[in-house]
Amino acid sequence: MGNTPEPWDVACALQTYNIARWGNGYFGVNDAGNMTVRPIQDQGPALDLTAVVEEARGRGLTLPLLLRFQDLLRHRVQVLNEEFRAAIAEAGYQAPYRGVFPIKVNQLREVVEEIMDAGASYKFGLEVGSKPELFAALAILRDPECLLICNGYKDQLYIQMALLGRKLGKTIIMVVEKVEELKAIIEVSQQLGVRPIVGIRIRLLAKSSGKWATSGGENAKFGLSTSEVIEATELLKAHQMEDCLRLMHFHIGSQIPDIQTVKRAVREAARYYAKLRLLGFPLDYLDVGGGLGVDYDGSRSAYDSSTNYTLAEYARDVVYNVADVCNEEKVPHPTLISESGRAIVAHHSVLIVDIFGVIEKTKAKRFALPEGIKPAKPVADLLELRATLNRKNRREHFHDAVQIKEDAQARFDLGLLDLATKAQVETLFWEIAEAVVANFRSSKSIPEEINQLKDSLGDQFLCNFSVFQSLLDHWALGQLFPIVPIHRLNEAPEHHATLVDITCDSDGKISKFIDSEDEVEVRLTLPLHALNGKPYYLGIFLLGAYQDIIGDLHNLFGRVNEAHIFLDPDEETGFYIEETIPGSTISEVLGNVQYHAAMLERAMKEQIDRAIKSDVLKPNEGMRLLESYEQGLKTSTYLQF
Repeated sequence: MGNTPEPWDVACALQTYNIARWGNGYFGVNDAGNMTVRPIQDQGPALDLTAVVEEARGRGLTLPLLLRFQDLLRHRVQVLNEEFRAAIAEAGYQAPYRGVFPIKVNQLREVVEEIMDAGASYKFGLEVGSKPELFAALAILRDPECLLICNGYKDQLYIQMALLGRKLGKTIIMVVEKVEELKAIIEVSQQLGVRPIVGIRIRLLAKSSGKWATSGGENAKFGLSTSEVIEATELLKAHQMEDCLRLMHFHIGSQIPDIQTVKRAVREAARYYAKLRLLGFPLDYLDVGGGLGVDYDGSRSAYDSSTNYTLAEYARDVVYNVADVCNEEKVPHPTLISESGRAIVAHHSVLIVDIFGVIEKTKAKRFALPEGIKPAKPVADLLELRATLNRKNRREHFHDAVQIKEDAQARFDLGLLDLATKAQVETLFWEIAEAVVANFRSSKSIPEEINQLKDSLGDQFLCNFSVFQSLLDHWALGQLFPIVPIHRLNEAPEHHATLVDITCDSDGKISKFIDSEDEVEVRLTLPLHALNGKPYYLGIFLLGAYQDIIGDLHNLFGRVNEAHIFLDPDEETGFYIEETIPGSTISEVLGNVQYHAAMLERAMKEQIDRAIKSDVLKPNEGMRLLESYEQGLKTSTYLQF
């Protein structure tokens, strides 16, 4: 597309990509036009993302590259805990906050250990939802005062391992998802002679909206109905285990966009807690589950990819509503627990991808027929439209161009139009379409068909990554993530583009992007710069929640290279890379589907040996080919330029 006529500066970039709003004080742009990250917000320096990428490349890491800012991760833990402390002090709440990190959100050991270390002074714990997660948590959670919440369906081994932790003095709470589970907990605890700590998950009527709304409501997958709660309490009484019931739990979904949903759910759950306390059960924990959202698009709305509240408002509303219900019912305030995972880990992770090509709808050079060549009628008609196009006739000329293009396609289908003429028709049509869109740029009102035309004119930028491995929530759920060039932001972008990955799947693309400030509409193209022969990097932000673990091996593209960055004032750049983790090799991903390297190498050697014996290959050439094959198995699954 043509150059943007309006003046451009860094302020324009901040507005166009909505950076100041979704960046949440962590991301910005410097005067050089490079994206920056402030891992501890205004309490520390702003790191140049381009400098971080170049440092990682100097350490031998190729793109795509995942950057983890460990100080940012620690900062999120501190902010969450301090906001709850402030809300408790403000409301005169009579019990503490004891958060837990749900490791399903990001199970990577380096992430979980960093969270545990950052949360040590807050007695920050863990939440698990499966046996593998429990086995990991038992080993790494050492402080007996930190809570370990056990959610998910449980078999005998799951219960045994939780009770093993109780024997070791750990504060492990098994949350009952169904009555049969409670029966198993009672039976196994009696066999082992261990007194369990039990929680009950309530199936609330309150229900969220958005992509994860089915986590709550009467038809939710997990939790007990009111009648089942009564059945569970009677079961505990029958075994003289009333004192074991210590926790009330609920969860109404991930990424709750509307604070009113939170308020309704908290009040309903607090009422359950109060009624059970009045029945004589010594509950002293209320777990409000997950759902604390992240404003991915910066719209600060109740849209799926946003939230209409802040972390501070969330904490105040949880504390106030629980206190209000408990004061009304005249029961003690419970220790508050939240399982806020997304809000802790989303911001700390940035994926950097490189662009290696562009598929353009229109060419930079204007179409012209060679001298002496008489154009075919559809070409002549389009040339006439192009020459006479103006603001008065722009829409009529576009409609005429569409008719000519459709007529030409019909003639081609009947074999009456040659390839050269068809190519000329298509080229001229898109030139006219681009001119029509340009004629509408300054209009106050733009017809819908012209907006659609503008999107269809978008180019396709070829990105060296896999949507299915690194951005699965975008493909599966339409989750929006901020995407911004990490450099050249002091230059006006010349293209409006969609992004396509290197998988051989038509769904391997990104064609929905966050819109500018105060908008909740989704834009279908992203402003990008023209390639200039130098590396061009895009950053995909707020990827720390779920994307690391749920990515698949479509086309056998594996995990990307990874670098862990820490702030260091003694370094000239203000940071250092503590650890680098190589991405998956071709050999590793093939091994996942039973193509083991030794078997593959042996099969190739047999074929090369036969080719040498048949004089198809010379011995030295064959050995070089075999060596190249064996070395290739050790390389990255992604393109290397």
